[in-house]
Amino acid sequence: MEAFEYTQAKSVDSALGAGRSKSSAKYVAGGTTLIDLMKLNVERPTAIVDINPLPLTKIEPSPDGGLRIGAMVRNSDLANDATVQQRYAVLSQALLSGASPQLRNMATTGGNLLQRTRCYYFRDTAYPCNKRIPGSGCPAIEGYNRMHAILGTSEHCVATHPSDMDVAMMALEAVVHTSGANGERAIPLNEFYLLPGATPEKETVLAPGELITYVTLPPLAEGTRSYYLKLRDRASYEFALASAALVVHMNGRRIHRVRIALGGVGTKPWRSMEAEHALEGREATGATFLAAAEAALRTAKPLRDNGFKVKLAKMALTRALQVATQPA
Repeated sequence: MEAFEYTQAKSVDSALGAGRSKSSAKYVAGGTTLIDLMKLNVERPTAIVDINPLPLTKIEPSPDGGLRIGAMVRNSDLANDATVQQRYAVLSQALLSGASPQLRNMATTGGNLLQRTRCYYFRDTAYPCNKRIPGSGCPAIEGYNRMHAILGTSEHCVATHPSDMDVAMMALEAVVHTSGANGERAIPLNEFYLLPGATPEKETVLAPGELITYVTLPPLAEGTRSYYLKLRDRASYEFALASAALVVHMNGRRIHRVRIALGGVGTKPWRSMEAEHALEGREATGATFLAAAEAALRTAKPLRDNGFKVKLAKMALTRALQVATQPA
């Protein structure tokens, strides 16, 4: 870890001012990703802006009947919030399946949205990595790539997005609200993340110094069901090999409306509109679920060690659909 300047922000405006003062400044909240990467010399900011004092810790109703979640809300508080558990169960389930209780007590909503990949090569500076040093190469493509992505990859990067929370929020059609030099923005989560393409070092649409302030979830129709299923190597403190987040509204045994996101398989939390189109208006049957799973993974590009993820993701999605569409 290298030396850095430390500033504790007292307000959003002071945080933005400090964030603009240095081109490599980073905001720190729980620090569960940033501090780890600083210790590994993957992240080397010259300035750290501590945003823990900011008044962004509330979970409260939004004017449209949805939910507003402050960027500094801890993952454990969000997972155990009564409204989240009752109305947005998929989010609570996803959060409780991630990390450990100690990490959930520290990690924040805003920080989780910016969680960085667990790619071995990204985290080891002895190897080249296009995310760390653009143009240096991606050893994962020909190297050991069992944990890597099969959707949204490019010839420059195949790193998997690691978050559980973000997959659930993608299915819930969350909106990320930010403050920056050019004012405030509301960014739909599906537009927040960037595919690696030729610039894998650019992971989100955030501008330098822009700060996430809160997230909103839309209201859900009465009777909407949601579910998160995570498949992994062990039962706790493990990242997904494949996961599925569903938000579904039924009309009898027909699927009226559904939103689907996959985790563990994409370079970003993967919204599958192909699977949604294969499901909406159709009866909830095994054949329908299989067709949706095929549609979701049709563009998958497995590597040498992770071809099993294609079948595993299909299984995760079909099983999640079986659970979420069961009669109440």
